[in-house]
Amino acid sequence: MAEHISHVLVVDDEEEIRKILSRILEQEGFKVVTAPNGQQAMQKICFDAPDAILLDVRMPGLNGMEVLKKIKEIDDNIPVVLITAYADIHQAVEATKEGAYDYLAKPFDNNEVVWIVRRALAEGELRRNLKSINDSYSGNFGLIENMGPSDKIARLVADIHRVAKSDFSVVIIGETGSGKELVARAIHGDSARAEAPFMAVDCGAIPEPLLESELFGHEKGSFTGAERQKLGKFELAHGGTLFMDEIANMPPGSQAKFLRVIQDRKLYRVGGVKPLDVDIRLIVATNQDLQEMAVAGTFRKDLYYRLSEFTINIPPLRERKEDIPYLAKRFLDLANIDLNKMITGFTDEAVKTLMSNNWPGNVRQLRSVIRRATLMVSETITEKDLNIKRASVPGLAFSPKVQGMPWKNASLSEIVQQSVLAVEKEVLNEVLRFTGGNKARAARLLQVDYKTIHTKVKKFGIQQNGENHGDKA
Repeated sequence: MAEHISHVLVVDDEEEIRKILSRILEQEGFKVVTAPNGQQAMQKICFDAPDAILLDVRMPGLNGMEVLKKIKEIDDNIPVVLITAYADIHQAVEATKEGAYDYLAKPFDNNEVVWIVRRALAEGELRRNLKSINDSYSGNFGLIENMGPSDKIARLVADIHRVAKSDFSVVIIGETGSGKELVARAIHGDSARAEAPFMAVDCGAIPEPLLESELFGHEKGSFTGAERQKLGKFELAHGGTLFMDEIANMPPGSQAKFLRVIQDRKLYRVGGVKPLDVDIRLIVATNQDLQEMAVAGTFRKDLYYRLSEFTINIPPLRERKEDIPYLAKRFLDLANIDLNKMITGFTDEAVKTLMSNNWPGNVRQLRSVIRRATLMVSETITEKDLNIKRASVPGLAFSPKVQGMPWKNASLSEIVQQSVLAVEKEVLNEVLRFTGGNKARAARLLQVDYKTIHTKVKKFGIQQNGENHGDKA
């Protein structure tokens, strides 16, 4: 496939300016088309839409601002850079609020022209790519944009679209950094409650004595320090969606009161005597297995059953690695814009490193790595610039069981062998716990074949919940 040559339209009533800009951009390998006025510019845009536009503010006939409005009506994804005299900079700045990407002040520096055009082209490409990905999922643009275009994300979006049309309570299960709140907001945005409030609560970040006040509100004077009435998150979310993150961290006592509110659809503020009607859509999120916690008695069974009308599992980034190149490029584009950089991309080794990493922090971690690397380099991001090592299984921590070994009656080699076996068993136990007993996934994470995992599970007699680890898909 032939390499795409970026197409830039230069619109200016001064011939000399058009010639100068054309020469600068053509030397950088861009295809340049020019127009002396707004009317001709619109004709060229309609005939063959450019990838970016340099547009003079002051022109006879249609001025730059009028042309800008017409361009945005035709295609809002084409980035427009305004060309302006120093005296008109204020107008140009205001124009950025109307959709202009940026502006160039006359007289301009050649390097500045190239730099700002490349930034504009990167922004335009990003917009077009995201638009094409989003065409089939118009209600969940932000989700596709931030999580990737893989089949797994497409299925996730389909589930979101399906449940959003109902008023089901939803449990979102996903690791840290996987995008649980993003999914919750996508459900809300695609629902009949989209115009009503979306309120988020992190149950793990609120001290237990303050949790009920935060959720249900309180009356003035209800406790020491309650100097005024406070509305809780339930009231503030009335008619909309209440998102409760890290629901597994909710204290048992609060769980009972929480269940009563969502069952009765009424609440009492702390210190209040008047019941208040509650109309919310409830979405909760966790990185733990609520069902397992319910069985173990650490989470109320009746609350779990009430919440889990519909469950959404967010696949971690390591299970959808086809999203990594897309996300890395997107984060690079955004970092370039934010940091005023022009990093061109990644070396092949850098891409291999990105693809081989397990990303325990998921998309959030990937974004941070790319952003840091963009800040530190001046051209292309290399493997070294990424400053990451192949990650282990999230939460995996172990130490050799040396203490207590029968060293008095054993040789060093025997002690070492026993230590290795102890570590091997501990690692395997931890990984299988992480994968939910999925030996095939454990094999992939540990980079061994399935037969090895199966043999060692049998050898060590590893069990979970009284049964050997299975082979769940």
